[in-house]
Amino acid sequence: MQTADNLGQYRKQLAEALGNTFQRKALDNFAVAYRDGRDANFAGIDRDGLIENIGTAKDAAMSRLDELFRQFCQKAEAAGAKVHFAGSDVEANEIISQIAAENNCSRIVKSKSMTAEETLLNHFLENRGYEVIETDLGEWIIQLRGEGPSHMVMPAIHLSRNEVSRLFSEVTGKQQDTDIEKLVKVARRELRQRFVSADMGVSGANFAIAETGTLGIVSNEGNVRLVTTMPRVHVALVGIDKLIPTVFEALQVLKGLPRNATGQAITSYVTWITGANPSAASGSGRKIMHIVFLDNGRSALAKDPVFSQALRCVRCGACANVCPIYRLVGGHAYGHIYIGAIGLILTYFFHGRDKDKNLIENCLNCQACKQVCVAGIDLPRLIREVHTMVEQGGKKPVLSSLAGFVLKRRPLFHALLRSGRYAQKPVTGNTPYMRHLPGIFFRDHEFKALPALAKKPFRDQWDPVPFSPARPQYRVALFSGCLQDFVYPEQLLSGLELLAGGRIEVVFVRQQGCCGLPLYMLGEHEAAADLAAWNIGNMDPGDYDYILTFCASCGSHMKENYPHLLAKHSGVGVRARQFAEKVIDFSSFVMRMGLGEDQGQEARAEKTRAAYHAPCHLCRGMGVRQPPRGLLERAGYEYAAHGEEETCCGLGGTYSFKFPEISATILDKKLAAVSETGADILVTDCPGCVMQLRGGAKKQKRPFAVLHMAEAITGGKVK
Repeated sequence: MQTADNLGQYRKQLAEALGNTFQRKALDNFAVAYRDGRDANFAGIDRDGLIENIGTAKDAAMSRLDELFRQFCQKAEAAGAKVHFAGSDVEANEIISQIAAENNCSRIVKSKSMTAEETLLNHFLENRGYEVIETDLGEWIIQLRGEGPSHMVMPAIHLSRNEVSRLFSEVTGKQQDTDIEKLVKVARRELRQRFVSADMGVSGANFAIAETGTLGIVSNEGNVRLVTTMPRVHVALVGIDKLIPTVFEALQVLKGLPRNATGQAITSYVTWITGANPSAASGSGRKIMHIVFLDNGRSALAKDPVFSQALRCVRCGACANVCPIYRLVGGHAYGHIYIGAIGLILTYFFHGRDKDKNLIENCLNCQACKQVCVAGIDLPRLIREVHTMVEQGGKKPVLSSLAGFVLKRRPLFHALLRSGRYAQKPVTGNTPYMRHLPGIFFRDHEFKALPALAKKPFRDQWDPVPFSPARPQYRVALFSGCLQDFVYPEQLLSGLELLAGGRIEVVFVRQQGCCGLPLYMLGEHEAAADLAAWNIGNMDPGDYDYILTFCASCGSHMKENYPHLLAKHSGVGVRARQFAEKVIDFSSFVMRMGLGEDQGQEARAEKTRAAYHAPCHLCRGMGVRQPPRGLLERAGYEYAAHGEEETCCGLGGTYSFKFPEISATILDKKLAAVSETGADILVTDCPGCVMQLRGGAKKQKRPFAVLHMAEAITGGKVK
């Protein structure tokens, strides 16, 4: 797909991808099957320990790339191979072209290689007059179609058997069946002739083992072994990030790679190649073996304290497998060459700002990619860092600058919110919703009803008396968050009912400001750091046992990002870590305090069924999963489970406004899954999710109410 020049063009491309019903169904089926298969094949394995080991080993290797490269060269060349170093993609392609010319090669067969895709090797060689044939089934199919891969592991996942049948009929000149096994036989018959006549085989490699000069290649098809053995010349194009000290590190990756890539316990083929092996096709009796190591910015990345972890990537493609956006639009709309979350990062460094400027906007920050990464890469954080650099390299959006100016100034921000209460009257019609949205600002947002600002914010309703026991056992600072303070104060008031007149002292600091997450997501990291320091300065963590929030997004940002944003601020960085350690969400706090059970009689009597939506920032950002479900059961609800509980609702802060079509489709899937459970209510722990889910449910007239957990536990009603 051609790279869009602007966000408007990119949205049109996304709309076209959304209209591809077969692709959506195929990706949806795979996403569900992958989730179950991965969990099953990681059963009994210390997954967290494995992830830590892989990440640690990769980091250690990246810190000594020069040493490992020298060692690999010595061992590989002693075994008869010739090793090259290419600083750029063009240099790598030139080296391979020269090898072909020196050895009188004209026909080249190739096995699957994302590194070769990165350098556009096929196009380069074909322009030089060489015949290049991809031999991986999926890669051959998309080569015949003139496309790039739509997934790093399954490049043709977006195509149906009917499309492949028509393609093979054109290639062979004979009508082909749509049966998959028969189509595979057609491909095998066509490609086997190419192996026999090829002069050169080109492969990638998953590992380059310095200790022995050995290449390791992982695949699910036997074509790799034919590519690397039958032609008289073998060239391996390998990123320098594949260098590792010993086979032990490779075996660690192999334990996680197939499980993470396709939900398999083990891959079909692992091929190890050390030096120039015997070859009857060569005049000398031995293979002509060349290994081309590609840098293309990797050395610089390896030295960067933030982005070096991107080189841990083992190219499993799992970050795409779990991405709700990829699940809808596929890799051609959600990648340049590299696909998924890692692609949003690598595209910037390998292919430039212009190729990434629209892609980087298309991230919900749902953190599913971080949770699934087998190398432990903090993908969401790296995406936000790239987003900041992309904006710095171009014209800064007015929204970002304006938000940074306003949100840092609490009195101004709150004054604007208060005045908005009166300004909204023409569009609310005295209802709790915006009924007549201005089309210039809210075009394509009719898929959900947006809430009006509350008539009276929480801070104007706060009464400290019921929360000031003479001898408190715990002292808690309440972080209200902007959305619950000015839009949904009833959520805070409902939840606080559980704490009134008890052993818990609750303190509400009026000087607190926005948590800063909107600024962080907009790339205004300096302003976000200022807000973090302001909140910590006004809510000294040493004064409280807990910092309680009813908003999963605020909680996750304060817990995860405050220490990161203030890490370089002497003293404040320490307090940021102390602050983060005391942040707790509403459900976890209520369960820990043993509250909520007395409120369950009505729910039990009415046998109310409650479905749950796990906010991304709660289940992945804060790692909280069981407490909300346990709290629903404690409160007497009949828990109605569904398969989309931990899938993003599609809000993503400002994402819903930038990409309303994607947001609406994700929302539809979520609401449909809840409806199938027959639930009476849908409960969640984040006001942002409430806004998205409640607004969508109202528009679609779904037969369930959407409540914040605090409302559900205390019997609160939807306003």
